[in-house]
Amino acid sequence: MSQRISDQHPLRQLFNELVQQTFESQLHVEEPGVPEYLANVLVDFTHRDRVFCLRNARGRQLEEVAEMLMEGDVSLNASSFEREREVHKHIGDFTLFWSGVYPEMLRFFRATTRPDHLLDYVEQGRKSYSIAATFDHGAYSEEAKVLRRLADRFELCMFGLNMVRRELDVLRDPQIQAVKRLLED
Repeated sequence: MSQRISDQHPLRQLFNELVQQTFESQLHVEEPGVPEYLANVLVDFTHRDRVFCLRNARGRQLEEVAEMLMEGDVSLNASSFEREREVHKHIGDFTLFWSGVYPEMLRFFRATTRPDHLLDYVEQGRKSYSIAATFDHGAYSEEAKVLRRLADRFELCMFGLNMVRRELDVLRDPQIQAVKRLLED
């Protein structure tokens, strides 16, 4: 698995600023801990191995939510309740990332030839965050509050992440880059 990107890394700072600005200034939403959590998901998911970090007991990488659901069920494959929490938290992150940042990819994930074709990513993401939020004791207590907010405001978070994506697209625009270079000279 890839090494964690430091708190001072420009990418982390960029995502923190964009998410914070989007949720507070543009959407006028005050959800304690949510912007920071979402910025961290964006940073983590810059690496493919973090997007598809879950593996089954045989070590095979899980790329379908349907497979992840089986891995996160203690009556099926999850070896502990902690594993159940970890998997459901990841399913929430995974479904929110794809439905918010790259919604055009949902056609691929939900193609009739794929196991996820019957899944509603929004409903499953909300449900998985709700399950992960029930683990609200000890070291998980603060994050459980954020996960509950993510479950309750899943669609709003999707919309906010889509706005962040549009801001990132603008930043990559060649004309914007040319203007920035002119201003820096």
